[in-house]
Amino acid sequence: MSDNLFNKVYNPDVLSCLANLSNDEVFTPPEIVNQMLDMLPQELFRNPDTTFLDPACKTGVFLREIAKRLIKGLEPQIPDLQERIDHIFHKQLFGIAITELTSLLSRRGIYCSKYPNSDFSVTKFDTAQGNIRFKRIDHTWVNGRCKYCGTNKTYDRGEELETHAYEFIHTDNLEKLFNMKFDVIISNPPYQMSFGIEGANSSNAKSIYNLFINKAVMLNPKYLVMITPSRWMTKTSQGIPEEWVDSLLQSNHFKEIHDFEDSADCFPGVSIMGGVNYFLYDSSYNGKCKYSFHYAGGKDVITRIDYLDSNKAGIVIRDPKSYSILEKIKNIDGEYYINSDNNFSGLVSPKHFFDNSELLTSNWRGYKKEKDNLYSIKYYVSKSFNDIPFGWIKLSDLPKNQRTKDLHKVYIPAANGSSDIVLGVPFYGEPNSVCSQTYLVIGYDPDKHNFTKQECENIVTYIKTRFFRYLVSIKKKTQNGPRGVYQFVPLQDFSKPWTDEELYAKYGLTQEEIDFIESMLRPME
Repeated sequence: MSDNLFNKVYNPDVLSCLANLSNDEVFTPPEIVNQMLDMLPQELFRNPDTTFLDPACKTGVFLREIAKRLIKGLEPQIPDLQERIDHIFHKQLFGIAITELTSLLSRRGIYCSKYPNSDFSVTKFDTAQGNIRFKRIDHTWVNGRCKYCGTNKTYDRGEELETHAYEFIHTDNLEKLFNMKFDVIISNPPYQMSFGIEGANSSNAKSIYNLFINKAVMLNPKYLVMITPSRWMTKTSQGIPEEWVDSLLQSNHFKEIHDFEDSADCFPGVSIMGGVNYFLYDSSYNGKCKYSFHYAGGKDVITRIDYLDSNKAGIVIRDPKSYSILEKIKNIDGEYYINSDNNFSGLVSPKHFFDNSELLTSNWRGYKKEKDNLYSIKYYVSKSFNDIPFGWIKLSDLPKNQRTKDLHKVYIPAANGSSDIVLGVPFYGEPNSVCSQTYLVIGYDPDKHNFTKQECENIVTYIKTRFFRYLVSIKKKTQNGPRGVYQFVPLQDFSKPWTDEELYAKYGLTQEEIDFIESMLRPME
């Protein structure tokens, strides 16, 4: 094949224009792919023995951009273009497509033909798949869930539909897929699968990108490069074990991370809550990470070189501007954020505190609108049902934590708040009251908490401050606000109400820090 024909065939760039399959299966723009490839040692692209795997091919853009670099880098060693192309595509580039459609897209983007055994392929294979494999497989159900990815039987489908049982994470014999070791694994994996508790919606989903990371690490490549949601760094991804995040942070194998506050700066037109990041994980490296935080809209980039969990908080403090604020709080209150008994998260109940799978769920209708002798316990339910804030239940409707109903407490929505408000509006919860799964309970433990009504009302004033909500926002990157997002909020003396001005003064915040917080958050009415 002549140089002229090759250049014409191998220079779309239709991949920059493709619409995404969904927010969970996002096509990666070529410019982002090349920024990711720039993190790798460039001598890899001058080595005819380097092997690359994309375990979640969608358009083939990763392998295509790698091919372009190899074609240039191997020219001194393999001068003949067709020989060079054959060597690269047969010996160095491998992929696993996530669906049958994306397998065709990937082969078209890499081989210039959906079928690399055809005359139109830039390199000839004996099979119609070439080195981009796709095998339709089913989930393996154990007690109603897939033992590999954890999804429910929604994906138990007939032959005419995709199962989304991705081969890379649905096998026990990963190393046998290609029977070879890879130097580089690089990908933009699928991010999540739907899963269900009663009343769940699209915001309730189980993250699976961690499974791709985990499987890739198990293959022990020299380098792992992926672009994923950034929620794993703050332990706010649904279904990702905190111990798994701890093991990643403490491994010190991350050499470089680019973290984007706004996903649209990587994926135009796509909103992924909490932003996205791409990283270079070097299996032989043990040291500090070059971490760059990209503010929304490309306004600013701040780079630091440090261990990811340098403050022992168990998460990455993503925004560098948060460091100085947290350090000032630490100087007054010590390392309060390490032990939940010393920070506000210790006051906040677990999710589903009063409810079980049958009672007091958000769509349960067993309550009455009017109080009587039997239905005498006040029950706070979401206003979105029947347009009422509360009803009345009987004691036998309360399946657990009955002692808490008699406490003075505070209720706060478990999942709410826009980015400039962060939290839903809290309110006082009087004795003889409980709530649906819509809310979390602050002051929930009768063995630890015995607040008065006035103290609860003072807690509400604290929550409503911008100071409080900014500290929550350091971890809260999605609509969900479990107790862990309150880790960086220090405890206060709740015998008095609190204002932002008092808190700014107590912790010695500069005017620049105050202006930064107030530029991000609006008052909570």
